[in-house]
Amino acid sequence: MSALLVIDRLRVRYDSRDVLRALSLEVARGEIVSLMGPSGAGKTTALRAVAALQAFDDGQIVVDGFGLTPGPVPPESRLRALRRRVGLVFQAHALFEHLTALDNVTLALRHVLGQSRADADAVATKLLSELDVGSRAAAWPRQLSGGEAQRVAIARALAPDPALLLMDEPTAALDPARRGALGATLRRLCEQGRGLLVATHDAEFAREFSDRAVQLTA
Repeated sequence: MSALLVIDRLRVRYDSRDVLRALSLEVARGEIVSLMGPSGAGKTTALRAVAALQAFDDGQIVVDGFGLTPGPVPPESRLRALRRRVGLVFQAHALFEHLTALDNVTLALRHVLGQSRADADAVATKLLSELDVGSRAAAWPRQLSGGEAQRVAIARALAPDPALLLMDEPTAALDPARRGALGATLRRLCEQGRGLLVATHDAEFAREFSDRAVQLTA
């Protein structure tokens, strides 16, 4: 399998303290890799660096041929190709409360990729249906259960059809049944040719659903 994501000796410092020290890992298409470790070990920081939401101090990140190098985060005008390659699902979902589930999913399609309302709605409707929340398209985020909000957030991340999906602690608020359903959903996404990097402290989830695990220490 060819590497979709390559992180090579990634280093991030906060106030002269190393949050990440020489992190190296790869994610291939069709693979789920769990990034594990206690709180404060740098899991979320690593995801944010890959998504170009976090500056880093040393090393290199390459996502499907798009490279990021140390220094300040590049302006958004230079990150459009990366935004098509990477989707990020935040731990708290981060849905916009003033938008319906459907409009949350269409946001990037319409305002970043320039799709028409009709085309964006068609993509979003299909994704929500595939993730079993099609009936909740008109719901506001406050009307969604935790599991529903998570699936809407996944749909939003998948809307630009990224090759790489990043997820931050996806099982934090899920009971065992919903955790199993999420794992099955992620496996289906991999079967479509995507790669997934999942930051988690859930050892059981990682053991059951990931192909490999990378352990960080605080």
